[in-house]
Amino acid sequence: MTPNIAHPENDVSLETRTGKSALHVLTLTPFFPSSGDEVSGCFIAETNKQLGQFGVTSSVIAVGPIHHPRKESSSSVPARWVRYPQLPGNLGLSSAGRWLYARLLAEVPRLHREKPIDVIHAHAALPCGHAAALLSRHLSVPFVVTLHGLDVFNTCFLGGVPAEWRRTASIDVYRTAHKVICISGKVQRLLREGMQEDVRSTVVYNGTDTNFFSPAMEGRASSPVQRSAAPQQEILIVGNLLAGKGHELVLRAIQQLEASFPQLRCRMIGEGPDRSRFEALARELGIAQRVQFEGRKSRAEVADAMRACSVFVLPSRYEGLGCAYLEAMACGKPVVACRAQGIQEIIEHEKNGWLIPVDGLDELAHGLSTLLQSPDLSARLGASARQTILNGLTLPHQAQRLAQIYGESIA
Repeated sequence: MTPNIAHPENDVSLETRTGKSALHVLTLTPFFPSSGDEVSGCFIAETNKQLGQFGVTSSVIAVGPIHHPRKESSSSVPARWVRYPQLPGNLGLSSAGRWLYARLLAEVPRLHREKPIDVIHAHAALPCGHAAALLSRHLSVPFVVTLHGLDVFNTCFLGGVPAEWRRTASIDVYRTAHKVICISGKVQRLLREGMQEDVRSTVVYNGTDTNFFSPAMEGRASSPVQRSAAPQQEILIVGNLLAGKGHELVLRAIQQLEASFPQLRCRMIGEGPDRSRFEALARELGIAQRVQFEGRKSRAEVADAMRACSVFVLPSRYEGLGCAYLEAMACGKPVVACRAQGIQEIIEHEKNGWLIPVDGLDELAHGLSTLLQSPDLSARLGASARQTILNGLTLPHQAQRLAQIYGESIA
């Protein structure tokens, strides 16, 4: 399935359409690479880098609450890191945007005087979208906001008065934004269903660096990780170690498959609060020797792991889209994911990937067994998967769509 996105090479640059040498966007985000963590928020940094070819420059302010550890800018993707007051936990999220706005009230107008801001692009409604709405009013410039997950109204899947405060604050952001950018049609549907009025929204799928995430080729220089002897049959899962990501389902499927696939191994890349529980489950199921919990890895190490694996699997229950799926597809690998998630808009079952029901243990075991014992089928699905990415889900595709939205915002 190929998203309906125009090819970047056919687009007219913003300079041609607006008469400006460059459009200046202020990116306001809680997700961005830092000196100690090159992975978090890389999906924003990589897209911002691509925007230059469409006549867009970006100044980045990355933010975090004051009770979190201080972060420093990465030399490769610079940003101004700012901390703001917030009550710990979800209780303070509804008011965090106002505190962030107060923290930025001197800094952003000064930046605007030095280099006029044309558009503010906030990532997530709270706190950045709320702060962007207030800055937009103060500076008289438009703002857009991107929704990256399924908790569109920041209820944190809880009820009560604080959840209603967060919902009200989120709705106020969506009402005033020039455009609400959703990473999938599923996110957009949740937005529309939850609003009591029309909202200006659009879908912009995440893009993938198809040169960095690409199939293994003869003669390609490989890292030490890639050169190491990989098992013939290897399942890879990349994602935060959280209950909703489906790691437990994968572990139980491996137990079902171990008799039929005695050489089967699984690599789990990622960190999270449920790691110790998953490690204990692997021991309980008697498969601990088959599973490697590898923690956080660099982007290069993740790409190498994707090239080395037989099947990529992430049976997540709550996924707006999922960059890891797209990266594995770009590497030419068969991907196993769940239906009723954003990725179903990209993957067609048995055409460019494999889909199972949420919590479908038997279906997962059957899908993995089918793919592992049929290299030809896996290769065909992987080749179709990469072609899907090339046809509409590259970084230039995403950047072109964002540049178009920015241009419409100032028209």
